[in-house]
Amino acid sequence: MALLLETTRRLDTLVTRTQADAAVPTLVAGVVRDGVLTHVSSAGEPPPDPTTQFRIGSITKTMTASLVLRLRDEGRLDLDDPLDRHLPDTPVGRVTLRQLLGHASGLQREPDGDGWWERAEGVDLSTLLAGLTPAKLAHPPHRTYHYSNLAYGLLGGVLERLTGQSWWELVQERLLGPLGMTRTSYQAQEPFARGYLVHPWHGTLREEPRTDTGAMAPAGQLWASVPDLARWAAFLADPDPALLAPETLTEMCVPVAIGDPESWTSGHGLGLELYRSGERVYVGHGGSMPGYVAGLAVHRRSRTGVVTFANAYGFRSGSIGATTRQLLTEVLDHEPEPVKPWRAAAGPPEPAVAELTGRWWWMGREFEASWDGEAEELVFSLLRPLGMAPWRFGRVDADHWRGSSGMNDGEILAVRRNPAGAVRALDIATFVFTRDPDRLD
Repeated sequence: MALLLETTRRLDTLVTRTQADAAVPTLVAGVVRDGVLTHVSSAGEPPPDPTTQFRIGSITKTMTASLVLRLRDEGRLDLDDPLDRHLPDTPVGRVTLRQLLGHASGLQREPDGDGWWERAEGVDLSTLLAGLTPAKLAHPPHRTYHYSNLAYGLLGGVLERLTGQSWWELVQERLLGPLGMTRTSYQAQEPFARGYLVHPWHGTLREEPRTDTGAMAPAGQLWASVPDLARWAAFLADPDPALLAPETLTEMCVPVAIGDPESWTSGHGLGLELYRSGERVYVGHGGSMPGYVAGLAVHRRSRTGVVTFANAYGFRSGSIGATTRQLLTEVLDHEPEPVKPWRAAAGPPEPAVAELTGRWWWMGREFEASWDGEAEELVFSLLRPLGMAPWRFGRVDADHWRGSSGMNDGEILAVRRNPAGAVRALDIATFVFTRDPDRLD
């Protein structure tokens, strides 16, 4: 679905103005809607080819986290496993995988050494582990939010020890290949944008090295093109169940820690950053490596996202993350949200389901139960006042249903019957709904 002309003008203007204010050679942004890259804005020289790669930095962490959660779903680990269950004799081994994923482990931000991020080549996993000491815990676990690249180097080590494959092999085999992300790579592949440091006083460019970060690769190694990162944004909006269960991705979006306790505008889930923008919440991640910054933000409900790249570190006008979210807000504010057309049901529900539909009362409040045949769910809506998100229930057995949304997510709806077998009431987590507003049960 193409964007409105006025929206594309807004986006192009914002990208052009930001490229000038931020003093970066090239700034490029792509908009994803309903799984499709619908618009690309770029400014600067040289204009990137659609296949041009940029370094994505810490957006790499979202892929590492997805692999960890997939292994959890396969029963090969538990998120509350201590680290030393998978990396034995680790002096910081009491922290859990969940804490590492959500930056709540208390680990310091970087490993020791010459600086894996500061233009130096990385070390292998054994060297990384050998450099760990108890002093690497800057805070007690789960005491506070503290962003840690080191945590993701260790998570990559867990993946390798559990599977016997390298982290990069896992990324290729389980994510990039199935998603068709052929222009995402470990090292830069032509064509790629050179990354620069912009001199703060006279605006000259110094090309930055393109390092192999070694054991820290799971924290920020990868390169990608705009179409490829757009595919990843579409996956974070609506994942392919063959690669990651949709409910698992939703779990990744639940806050583990709030990054700014005073204003509650940012936090971290299981590998995904969470941002509040007005009444919306976006998920995604930012990325930076010497010479490069990148951004990814997704509004999951509308399946809309924005990806951004710039080939200079510094980004003088705020941050590329803020620009990414501003572009996403522009799209959501000015584009009509895609509406799924209504379709008539193929036929009425079976009698055991049909007898549960209709009007129900609880504490003087009127609800309507309807049947969603496509999803095979019972849907409860509050009729007065309007505005409450519906409760959805999937069938467990003839008289029991499990909630999948809203305040009753995970709760049980039990059908109460009279001695003759007719439905007498619905018990939702001990809240009893009846057909008669004057009757309690």
